[in-house]
Amino acid sequence: MSHQSELIAEDIHAYLKQHEEKELLRLLTCGSVDDGKSTLIGRLLHDTKMIYEDHMASLKTDSAKMGTTGEKLDLALLVDGLQAEREQGITIDVAYRYFSTDKRKFIIADTPGHEQYTRNMATGASTAQLAIMMIDARHGILTQTRRHSFIASLLGIKHIVVAVNKMDLVDYSEARFEEIKQDYLAFADKLGLRDVRFVPISALEGDNVVNRSDNTPWFTGQPMMEILETVEVGRDKNLEHFRFPVQYVNRPNLDFRGFCGTIASGVIRPGDSIMALPSRRTSTIKEIVTFDGNVESAYIDQAVTLTLEDEIDVSRGDMLVKPEDEPLVSNRFNAHLVWMTDTPMATGRLYDIKLGPTFTSGTVTAVNHQIDVNSLETNDQRDTLELNEIGQCEITLSQPVAFDAYPRNRATGAFIVIDRLTNVTIGAGMISGLANDSDNGLQPVSSEERARRLAQQPLIIGCAGAQAIELATAIERKLFELGRTSVVLTQENAGDADDRRRTAQLLTAHGLIAVAVNIGDDIAGIVATADADSDLVATADSVTRELISKKRI
Repeated sequence: MSHQSELIAEDIHAYLKQHEEKELLRLLTCGSVDDGKSTLIGRLLHDTKMIYEDHMASLKTDSAKMGTTGEKLDLALLVDGLQAEREQGITIDVAYRYFSTDKRKFIIADTPGHEQYTRNMATGASTAQLAIMMIDARHGILTQTRRHSFIASLLGIKHIVVAVNKMDLVDYSEARFEEIKQDYLAFADKLGLRDVRFVPISALEGDNVVNRSDNTPWFTGQPMMEILETVEVGRDKNLEHFRFPVQYVNRPNLDFRGFCGTIASGVIRPGDSIMALPSRRTSTIKEIVTFDGNVESAYIDQAVTLTLEDEIDVSRGDMLVKPEDEPLVSNRFNAHLVWMTDTPMATGRLYDIKLGPTFTSGTVTAVNHQIDVNSLETNDQRDTLELNEIGQCEITLSQPVAFDAYPRNRATGAFIVIDRLTNVTIGAGMISGLANDSDNGLQPVSSEERARRLAQQPLIIGCAGAQAIELATAIERKLFELGRTSVVLTQENAGDADDRRRTAQLLTAHGLIAVAVNIGDDIAGIVATADADSDLVATADSVTRELISKKRI
């Protein structure tokens, strides 16, 4: 490894300082299966001399063992680390690699091309600033190319480099390159992608990856590495809208109270007015404290501690903003949701929602439409999402939170959905805006929603006989032990038989189980009788077993 080796040998501190000050670019490779994504990353590492000698020796051994590229180095093995990936010749997990050149630092994510690993691709794209879209020159734009392009646009990646790979297999045809270019531009226009660049490459041979190739004299653009080193991403940073999600309240002693976090966007200085959301209390910035001491200003992505002139109530999960530039605050919003687990998403089911440092519970109240990411067509007849599907959904939280639309601010417009039982992340969302408030959110609760929330079917159970009241109480106890919600109706608490009948019907209309005494057989779903104390337990057991066997509760 010889990259800047002279500077490292002469002055390691100068090298580290120079490296620290380089601008960082996060990027990912995506595209269809076997388009050469891992090979491209391996080529970038190889041609920029970022492979250590022991890694190179191991690569030569592995290339000979796998035998996929003849006598040449199989550069994809530098990235495909899982045994299953090497055996199948595909990428499964998201692999991150770090390298640098004289001009920039890079974190590059190699994402899988298979449709079944779309959730992995979305994970890799969530922090990327640029996407390299790989297209096999022989096959052109495929379904997965469209899928990944849509996800990249959905996740707010503004810079796309289309690498038309394997040009050596089409004799470096300019006509084929131009054909693919026009096809992709037509598709990108539908997605609203504006900064799209094209490079004809051969990742295996190294054409136009780091150095310009003599095999494509007709290509006048920049080679891949030159684009990566010069693409302007600084303008993508939001320096206008100050957002500071509070991650931790630092109170080491009685004389200091600071609010720690990373600035999601904007700029802040001592003396600036701020507002805490959702409480809307205001104050003024007193100090900006960092590890290296107090500073006069702080910007996006800096981790700082802010102190205020006034003692206002601010907790973890609150957001500090400027009063004249507020984000949205609500417990309801619309969002694009990527579903990431085998268990289908269920509307009305309670999930944990994490938005920045805010941790709360919520439900998907409606699927506005499911999106076919291959054709971009929408289906508004769906009420669930399966693994790897994407939909535009309405989310309702248990408390108001501050947020921005994702296209405006990626940091404050993204959230994850967590299974309350397993603590597994099962969905990722990008907020598009407030939910439709034409009805002020006062939608009537449907019987289906109640059934899902209570996890039971409404039912009227009639109790008769000399021990009817005692039997009703015994059945209520059995139902309670099964996790069901029921109400006993007697003459004492619900009036005469007609009143009890009306009350029972009202309770079932609201998702409950009514256990009513002496109401007749015509409206009861099941009737039980007990004339002696000795009958109570056996009859109650018999009723609950029958209801379970017939799936009535």
